[in-house]
Amino acid sequence: MSKIAISVEGLGKRYSIGVRQHGFKTLRERVNDLALLPFRTARRLVNSNGHEPRSQSNDNNNPKSATRKSSTLWALRDVSFEIKRGEVVGIIGRNGAGKSTLLKVLSRITEPTTGAVDIHGRVGSLLEVGTGFHSELTGRENIFLNGAILGMRRNEIERKFDEIVAFAEVDSFLDTPVKHYSSGMYMRLAFAVSAHLEPDILLVDEVLSVGDASFQKKCLGKMEEVGKQGRTVLFVSHSMPMILRLCERTILLDRGTVVADGKPHEVIKHYLYSDTLSQAQRVWPAKGEAPGDSVARLRSARVLNDEGQLVDTIDIRKPIFIEVEYWNLQDSLRPTAVLHFINEEGICLFATNDFNNAEWFSTPRRPGLVRATCSVPGNFLAEGRIFLLVAVVSYNPNVVHVLERDAVSFQVVDRSEGDAVRGVFTGEWPGVIRPMLNWQVTGLPEDL
Repeated sequence: MSKIAISVEGLGKRYSIGVRQHGFKTLRERVNDLALLPFRTARRLVNSNGHEPRSQSNDNNNPKSATRKSSTLWALRDVSFEIKRGEVVGIIGRNGAGKSTLLKVLSRITEPTTGAVDIHGRVGSLLEVGTGFHSELTGRENIFLNGAILGMRRNEIERKFDEIVAFAEVDSFLDTPVKHYSSGMYMRLAFAVSAHLEPDILLVDEVLSVGDASFQKKCLGKMEEVGKQGRTVLFVSHSMPMILRLCERTILLDRGTVVADGKPHEVIKHYLYSDTLSQAQRVWPAKGEAPGDSVARLRSARVLNDEGQLVDTIDIRKPIFIEVEYWNLQDSLRPTAVLHFINEEGICLFATNDFNNAEWFSTPRRPGLVRATCSVPGNFLAEGRIFLLVAVVSYNPNVVHVLERDAVSFQVVDRSEGDAVRGVFTGEWPGVIRPMLNWQVTGLPEDL
């Protein structure tokens, strides 16, 4: 058996915008065509016996069907990579990068314009709601239909049937056509079928953003389980914490091409830094060009680990250090470094400043370069990307001398190894911070 699950070489997908695309016919449409074939043959015979056929509209004389201007869009262009059996690979990129198109080509929903794709093994796909299910069939019938499409025998599907229904929580609606399902019910059943029928390759497109919190937790746990079973998984997501938690390799797409392929934290760093997002270090070496005023100017801001190394990703269990350097240009005021920790939703988690150091607060401020370092303990911040607003201010009266929004940033990663706050729980954990607090637990006699 080949060690390669998916091989993609020179893959391209082109769309013509402004021109009506003639898609591939479904199985139902082909059956209908065959059923109507005798009637179409009879109609052609009548026309050949001298009767005028129904007039056809002439597009050239019909102003409503005037030729539209068309343009070409390459959703994918010259994409090449190989994925080994058992790899869990994340696909990331901005909207329009070609992620969903890539999964549709790999799922054989759409044909490539150029290049070749070789897939070794049964493929299970979970793309957008509506893909893969027949709306007129019941939930029960769709489970068996999808299993048959995957090439599974009926007894294999029956063996997994109860587990699928329990996971999807749609047992009361099993014999209802899925066209009457809510989007949440539909997605629960679709995910359950794709994950439990044991395809060799599972393609998942941002499914964990659909449904309630309980469903998302179950999906995440199942995704981790599938990966540990040695099956191949391709996972498209905009959630960087989820990519870091689930994937051992990440591919970054940009405008239809592969721009990075490697370890998740390195590819995510490339992705986040390729635009306007901050890095783990900002430096203004020239005092005269640094942000600030006649009282204080900012020289640098850095994110460091407990070994003093510059980092943009930190294990949730480890402390993180934010180092701020600024020039104090006067001796009449007491400039102070201020930090605001802000999460990906723009929520300020907390603010702190360097006069929390009582000794420094009571020391006269002399002109010169100042280095202030704030330490944040491990098991305190929640996972996700944290952005730092860095400022230098003086008080009484309150004056802001420097303010740099998103000056630096870093990623907190919870690896679910059992000794952090979440323990072995793999689902979504609420809260904007994640402190590990002391608990006392005592067994009590039943007659107390």
